[in-house]
Amino acid sequence: MSAQYSSKHGIVPRPQAELYMAFTDMRSFLAMLPEDKKEGVTADFDTITATVQGFTIGVKVTRREPYNYIELQDNGAPFHFMVSLHFDPADDPGKTDFHIDLLADLNVMMKMMIGKRLQEALDKVVDGLCGNIA
Repeated sequence: MSAQYSSKHGIVPRPQAELYMAFTDMRSFLAMLPEDKKEGVTADFDTITATVQGFTIGVKVTRREPYNYIELQDNGAPFHFMVSLHFDPADDPGKTDFHIDLLADLNVMMKMMIGKRLQEALDKVVDGLCGNIA
């Protein structure tokens, strides 16, 4: 059963190309992790894999449209999912309208258990980028 979640839109105070480039290389995500969270996480340009509470979760980039869109899919996760990152032009050329879409194959029980948390996590990522991007 597919479940779809969409984050809120947020205006990120970075130009579209700059924000896109921060997400295009999976090694960037590894570099952003605190040292105590890096154990069990590996990354290359296209993939990142982590072992969390005994579960291995992998993500790979399956599509890049420079400065506009990045598509990620599961790569060895307990369930199938696809994440779309959207980098849209904002009215101000120094800013980006950013949002995330998630499509996940969740059974009814999983949807009830983690659906709300997935939505909150997507919105939290957007909030973090809008106010606290380095």
